[in-house]
Amino acid sequence: MNNARFDRDPFEALMRLPDDMLRSLNPRAASPREHVSSRVWSPPVDVYEDQDVIVIQAELPGMKQEDIDIEMTGETLTIRGERKFEDEQRRDRYVRIERQYGAFQRSFTIGIPIEENKVKATYRNGILEVTLPKAEVTKPKKVQVAVE
Repeated sequence: MNNARFDRDPFEALMRLPDDMLRSLNPRAASPREHVSSRVWSPPVDVYEDQDVIVIQAELPGMKQEDIDIEMTGETLTIRGERKFEDEQRRDRYVRIERQYGAFQRSFTIGIPIEENKVKATYRNGILEVTLPKAEVTKPKKVQVAVE
């Protein structure tokens, strides 16, 4: 049973639509030299849940741990940060830049009580993993059936 509700950015695909349409109609219409995208980027996430925890895994390759901020406020978990374009001196030599850079923010509304003081986050091999332990009141309780 999935008791958690997670919000995602519904406008992400809409923002890409004009570029995607232009490329599909005329693949040569794009400039031979593309620049660093100024669009807001949103790292992809996976979310899974079991009886005891909800786990959110976010792809944040190329980021440093100190550039990632995680905040739990009430029922909302917010992950924010910034991936910086590190090669500014040679930017004009790039022919194509497809990876997105800049600030991002993802917020997830958790629909069940969480033990906020036990939330843990690890960052390994470009993957951020946030573990949200469920409060005892949300865990299923086994009820014994008495024979009379």
